[in-house]
Amino acid sequence: MNAHPSITAVVVAHDSSRVLPDCLASLAAEGVSAILVDNASRDDTTDMAERAGVRVVRNPRNEGFGRGMNIGVRAAETPFVLLVNPDLTFDPGAVDALLSAADRYPDAAVLAPRIVEPDGRVFFSSKSLLAGRLHNDVGAKWTPEGDCCTPFLSGACLLVRRDVFLSLGGFDPEIFLFYEDDDLCRRMTDAGHSLVHVHDAVVRHARGKSASPAPGRIFKARFHLTWSRLYVVRKWGLQDTAWPRVMWASVKWLGSAALGKRGRMERHAGTIAGFLAFRRGERALSREGLDRRV
Repeated sequence: MNAHPSITAVVVAHDSSRVLPDCLASLAAEGVSAILVDNASRDDTTDMAERAGVRVVRNPRNEGFGRGMNIGVRAAETPFVLLVNPDLTFDPGAVDALLSAADRYPDAAVLAPRIVEPDGRVFFSSKSLLAGRLHNDVGAKWTPEGDCCTPFLSGACLLVRRDVFLSLGGFDPEIFLFYEDDDLCRRMTDAGHSLVHVHDAVVRHARGKSASPAPGRIFKARFHLTWSRLYVVRKWGLQDTAWPRVMWASVKWLGSAALGKRGRMERHAGTIAGFLAFRRGERALSREGLDRRV
C-alpha cells in the first residue's frame, strides 16, 4: 500500500536505464507511487520501470522535459505531485519532510528539497534569469541553513500542488529543454504563490546522468540551451544579450577547430545553431518534429 496517498511522483526519462533503478527504489522506500513518462527511450528504461511496478506512459517521440512533466502531472490524480529527474535518489524521510513543509506553508505552491551533488556540495542556485532579486554570487556563495522562501527553485526536484500547477498551464509547452523551471517559478511568484526550499528534505543528484551518452547529444543540449534562453528573454521582455555570447561561441569554435577538439566544436556549434534558429523565427519544437502542444 502507498504510504503517501496524497502524492505521486512523475519521472521523465529518456535512455535513463543506468540511473533509473536507484531513483525508483528510493521512491518506493519513501512509500511514493510513481508514473514514468518515457520520451521514446531506445534502451530498456520502460521494461525496467514496469518490472518495478511503475505505471508507464510511452511517448512515441521525445517530448522534452517540461512537456513530458505536463503529461505526467495530468495523469496523476493526487493533490501533490513530485517532479523528479531520473538521476535523483531520496534520503530516508525526505518526502515526509516535504509534505510536512507543505502543511506548514499553505501559501507555498512549489517546494524543493536540499539537493546534494556527488562531491557533497549543496546545490542552491546562484542566479536565475527571471529572478533579478536572487543574488548569490559565485565568489560569496551561500546555502540556506534552514527553510527559506526563494524566487527560484531548481527543476531537478519539485513538489507542486497539482491544482495550482495545472491552473497556470504547467511548464511552457514551447520549451523543449532548459529554462522551463525559471519560467514556471516566475509565473508562480507573479500569481502570488510562494516557493520554499525545505532544508530537512535531502536528495542526492548525480547531475547530468539522466540520459546515456549519444552522438549529437552535446550539440542538441547547447542548441536548446541557447534557443530557450532567447525565448524566455523575449517572453519576459528582458534585455537581449545574445550577440556577445554567440560571437564568443564563434571564436571558441574556430579555436577548437584549429586544435581539432571535436567535442568543443560540437558544443559551440550547438550554441550558434540555436541562436540562428531563434533569429529565423524557428520553434525549438520544429527541430524535434513536434508540432502540437502538450
